[in-house]
Amino acid sequence: MEHKNRTLSLSIVSGKGGVGKTNLSLNIAYALFNAAQNTLIVDCDLGLANLDVMLDISPDKTLNEILDDDALAHDIIYKLENSGLGLIPAASGVSDLLDLDEDQQMQIIQRLESLLQKYHFLILDVGAGISRTVRTFSQMTHKRVVVITPEPTSLTDGYALIKVLYTRQKVKDFYILVNMVESEKEARRGFERIRAACSKFLNLEVNYLGHVRNDPIVLDAVRKQRPVMQFAPRSTASRDIMQVADTLIQMRAEARQYIADTPPLQMGEPVT
Repeated sequence: MEHKNRTLSLSIVSGKGGVGKTNLSLNIAYALFNAAQNTLIVDCDLGLANLDVMLDISPDKTLNEILDDDALAHDIIYKLENSGLGLIPAASGVSDLLDLDEDQQMQIIQRLESLLQKYHFLILDVGAGISRTVRTFSQMTHKRVVVITPEPTSLTDGYALIKVLYTRQKVKDFYILVNMVESEKEARRGFERIRAACSKFLNLEVNYLGHVRNDPIVLDAVRKQRPVMQFAPRSTASRDIMQVADTLIQMRAEARQYIADTPPLQMGEPVT
């Protein structure tokens, strides 16, 4: 009987640094895990890998080993809590991953796919900006989560990223996550600005995923090198992140047939 995929893949991206993308990627993974969703998070920020630093861990193997013919794919996963939550760390500034050719892209896809049978979600924490590597990873997944803040520069850079991925890589399914807001009203206002620009200039509809409010406990958790979902699960930020996770779980349930018929990772348009 043909195997049906059950893994929803998400690439979490941002047009600029400093918007909290990696912190959100990590905490969304924890929130999904807390909701009994087996989740694998892959640090694809190859220029500045930092998920391991945020967790105060020193893994023996990194994403670089996935290109090693002698490596066993399962050995690359670092177990964060138990077998239900896994991390594949990245190696900062590894030159042979910063400029992936098509054969390397396919090898990563094939090796990651061999790991995914038990996972409900695959999260790729992709670097900020519009580099070749960012575009490569962003187009591999089912959907893309674009992290923005309400600041004008973040909105402008978020729109620029969506424009490049849509016009050059021919990908759709963008979901906007607004971070560091004072209220849902402020988040909706920021989303509406980027939604209107995408609709008017790209004829593309983007979706609202949710928001995470400013919460000083997040910085405390970062300093303690722990996810805020674990450090302060009842905090304002944690409640907002859990709401985002609930939305993703519902999204996966509604897209079950599409997911079953679509590989979790795919080769996209050539990246130049």
